[in-house]
Amino acid sequence: MAADRLERRKARTRAALVRAAQTFLADGRLTAPVLEITQVADVGMGSFYNHFASKEELFEAAVDDALEALGAYLDTLTVGMTDPVEKFTQSFRLTGRLFRAEPNLSRVFVNSAVAQAITTERGLAPRSLRDIEEAVRSGRFDVEDTELALALVAGTLTALGRVLLDRPDRNAEEAVDNTAVRVLRALGVSVDEATQLVARPLPDTENVSAATVLITEA
Repeated sequence: MAADRLERRKARTRAALVRAAQTFLADGRLTAPVLEITQVADVGMGSFYNHFASKEELFEAAVDDALEALGAYLDTLTVGMTDPVEKFTQSFRLTGRLFRAEPNLSRVFVNSAVAQAITTERGLAPRSLRDIEEAVRSGRFDVEDTELALALVAGTLTALGRVLLDRPDRNAEEAVDNTAVRVLRALGVSVDEATQLVARPLPDTENVSAATVLITEA
């Protein structure tokens, strides 16, 4: 019993630190000292170093958890979709739009090693791989190596994010949708079908900010 209580307390402490870090990331306060983060989390400095070796390690964990929350959130928007290509397309387009909607969090994503870890078992990568594999099995994608296909998608999305963050004058929706067509074409979808898929309406997410979703679900 005592051991269980200790584990629960440790888990609560870690969760509080991650939530605090996500708040700082969402606000763009990447240079905040560890002491300030622990104060927001309402934990002691000693407790911080029981869980993380550095602020950078905490921020990486915060991004990892945020990506998982984002992936789970996108899953809720594709409930009922039976076509894996449509699910893939919608997730790509929604993720791309977040680069402009949530620039602070997105800058952390594209600059983080987590964003490059396409073999991770959490976050966006496994969900994208799932949709790619389902599309290949159903004959909708013409792909010989699904891992390389995932690398193509992840690399394109990360590069797209950098462009949108560095070029605020660009039309984000147009850039994302044009890129989505190119990605679908690279995966074996005809230009006509790719254009039709990208022209479909997206769910109304206007009142749901990524920062709110990621922080409240942590």
